[in-house]
Amino acid sequence: MEPVKILIEQLREIARASIELLPQVAVAIVVILLTVGMSKFVKYVARRVFARTKLRTSLKELFTLLLSIFVWILGLMVAAVIVFPGLTPSSILAGLGIGSVAIGFAFKDVFENFLAGIIILFRREMRIGDFIECGNIEGQVDHIAIRESHIRQTDGQLIIVPNSILFKNPVTVRTDLDVRRITIICGVAYDVDVDEARDVIRDAVASCDSVVQDNKPIEIFAQEFAESSINFEVTWWAGSQPLDVRASRDQVVSRVKRALDTAGIEIPFPYRTLTFKEPLK
Repeated sequence: MEPVKILIEQLREIARASIELLPQVAVAIVVILLTVGMSKFVKYVARRVFARTKLRTSLKELFTLLLSIFVWILGLMVAAVIVFPGLTPSSILAGLGIGSVAIGFAFKDVFENFLAGIIILFRREMRIGDFIECGNIEGQVDHIAIRESHIRQTDGQLIIVPNSILFKNPVTVRTDLDVRRITIICGVAYDVDVDEARDVIRDAVASCDSVVQDNKPIEIFAQEFAESSINFEVTWWAGSQPLDVRASRDQVVSRVKRALDTAGIEIPFPYRTLTFKEPLK
């Protein structure tokens, strides 16, 4: 019976200690409830303040989240000290430091994406609505979150990309400027006057309303002697959106083809000469 008595005595001690802690637990619960209210108040004030700034929406959400987390950490620390008077803020911070190291090793990829997301949010070169290319990923930036970014492809599909990929790899921002240079190759026959063909092509490109000509010259260079034509490299500037590029290329190709036909300038197709060792019967 002696072990039973010891167990009953230990249970009594635990119950007595729990009853003695009830006031502290009640105060800690009040502190947590106040923390909930304070967190909501801080979020409200932060949104009102950030609404007057020119920060990105995602960056505003990040700062609001960090302020809320800070309030919760303070509130939980105060509640812990009330329930366990032996604790001190320094010991709690030390415990948090050790715990954060362990969590950091366990969730390395999560924290890597989190830090990469913060850095990306501070970038001014990649904005919501920009068309980007990163490796085999190409599309419009729909959303930049803390851990991931949403890229909408031109065919409507959504790609969710971890931020670490966009941070570690080169990213081409196709809409960083309002205009983009476009190049096509146009060939003319060998018996055509090169200068005349160049002038006809230039006039045809200049007549397109999709071509930007303000301080952006139309450049036409004879590029090479191809198998059946002299090839011109035709370069001009148009809007940087993918649809603008496609529409401008379509318009330029149509106008150049029509202008060359009108001028009687041939756009040759490959010629092949067949020779036979033996006479044909």
